[in-house]
This record gives sequence, C-alpha cells and structure tokens, in this order.
Amino acid sequence: MTRQEVIISKNLEQSLAAAIEKCPHDRLFVLTDTTTLELCWPVTQNYECLKGSTMITIGATDENKTLETLASVWTALQKGGATRHSLMVNLGGGMVTDLGGFAASTFKRGIRYINIPTTLLSMVDASVGGKTGINFGGLKNEIGVFNAASSVLLDTRFLRTLDGQNIRSGYAEMLKHGLISTPREWAELLNFDLLDIDYTHLQEMVAKSVAIKEEIVEKDPTEKGLRKALNLGHTVGHAFESLALEENRTILHGYAVAWGLVCELYLSAKRMSFPKDKLWQTLQFVRETYGTFFFDCKEYDRLFDFMTHDKKNEANQINFTLLADIGDIRINQSATREEILDMLDFYRESMGS
Repeated sequence: MTRQEVIISKNLEQSLAAAIEKCPHDRLFVLTDTTTLELCWPVTQNYECLKGSTMITIGATDENKTLETLASVWTALQKGGATRHSLMVNLGGGMVTDLGGFAASTFKRGIRYINIPTTLLSMVDASVGGKTGINFGGLKNEIGVFNAASSVLLDTRFLRTLDGQNIRSGYAEMLKHGLISTPREWAELLNFDLLDIDYTHLQEMVAKSVAIKEEIVEKDPTEKGLRKALNLGHTVGHAFESLALEENRTILHGYAVAWGLVCELYLSAKRMSFPKDKLWQTLQFVRETYGTFFFDCKEYDRLFDFMTHDKKNEANQINFTLLADIGDIRINQSATREEILDMLDFYRESMGS
C-alpha cells in the first residue's frame, strides 16, 4: 500500500487543486451524503478545481454503510461514464470515506480517490490509514480492502458544523491515540474542555493525533503487527455497535469505542497490571462525557458472539489489544469466556448500566 499524503490545510481550495493536479483524470466525481451535501458542499461547490464534476449523494449515518449503497455508487459511476482513469473526491465523515474509498478501490479494479473528512472522527481515524469497507451481515466493516487515498485534506473549519455528539465521537479515537502514545498526550485529552471548545487548540491536537496514527500505519500498513495497537477499545466497541444495530438503537462509533476502552483497560489491569488510577481516571472521563451503553446479562452471549467475529482473532481465540501502561502496548492478547464475562460485569457495575 502506497503512503498517502495527509495535509492539515490552511487553504482548502488551494490544497484540493494541488491534490487533484497530482491525479490526472478524465472525469471527476464528488461523493457526499445528505448531511454533508447540505452542510459542507456549500464550502467547496464553487471551487474552480471541482468545475464540471459529477455529484453522487448517498444516505447519511452508518445504517447506509451497506452493499446496497455501495452498489448505488458503482451504478452512478458507471452511468456517469467513469473509466479506470477517473477520480473521486469523498467529502464527508467516516461512513463516506470508508464506503467511497471501497467503491473507488473496486470500480474498474480501482480508480484513485481523495478524502476530505468533515467530522472529527473521520479526520483522526476513518480517512487516514487506507482502510475502506462496508458493514455486512450485521457486522461492522466486514467487507473491505486496504487502499490508501491519494491525498487526505484536513480542514478543521468543518468541525464547526458538528454538534456536540459528533465532536465527542471523534474525540474518543483521539483519547485512544493518547492512551497508546504518552502520559502527556493522555492527560491533555482528559483536561480539554469539550463544553467550551477552543478550535485553535483542537486543531493542534488533531494534528498530533493524526501524526500518532500515521507513524503506526507507516510501520505496519496492512495490520500484521504494530497497527493492531489502533484496535484498543474496538473489540468490545464493535460488539456494542453490532448489538445496537441489531436492536435498532444505533450508536455513534466513537461512543462505542469509548465504552470499549473502559472494558479493555479493565482487562489490561487484570492481565497486564495497567495502573488502576489511570483506569479510573479514564473511566470517570468516559462516564461523564459519553454516558453509558445499557445492556443486561441476558445480552452477554450475544456480545460474546459478536466478539468471536472480530477480524483480529486467530486460532479461534478472541484477541484484544491491551496496555501494561500508557504507551506500553501488548497486541494479540487472548481472553477466555470467563474473563470476558467478568469484564462485562465490571462495565455494568462501574458505568451504571
């Protein structure tokens, strides 16, 4: 997988024009969802570099990250006369960049694409690292490929279009990056005021968070080893998301990750002696910022079943990324059914589920 160019843009029109110029093409397509069409497309619609582009718009939210939506994008590309020399710009959150990247990677065996993430989550997570995909069979990101965007352009002005929930959703991935980097980064994240946001400071924090992920992805682009560090909180988080989808109570990805961090830091404390004071500080932050995902013991079997489908699993064992301390990463840590049920008990007791 080729290394993608990630740009913290101060002038999006100039940055996008330069990125498009690096990708010679016959036709240009722009993918949005219904939300970014309304809130974000007006920022870019008069850019000279997008003149003559063909718009493709899909439904918003993770419920539309489906094979049917993917097929609709392929159909739009086909009807729009796209060839293997065409280019697509994905303007949107993680659902748009994931699905759009997968559509581009598979149409005509692959056309080039550029990501312009418009949510905090997509800036620090979904648009960086070359993962693309869709949900399938009730499971998160079950089908997809590794294929990096030609360029990723980050412009934090889009963050001002987000409500508090979506800011917090992306912030959970930043918290994860802090946990796998240094105590200083982790402490800065716990102390940032999410109720009265300093967007200049947030932009600096986004740049640091992206750099943490970039460094890991560059060393392990296809998740053979170190990149699994980025899965902290995700084994349980994806199970929470899958259960919520099944029960028609969709939750934001970052919220699921935050709740998953609580579970997996507890497992880290039990298995790796992760410091209990740091566990409780993180737990308190998550509880106050994200509330609680409610489930009862009758749903333990379903959650366990979802975890058995996690892509990190090997030899029929459920694998976790755990920490011995902040920045002290231990990948490929298996856990027994009893340990997992104990972890779910802890979550419900400590989070008030």
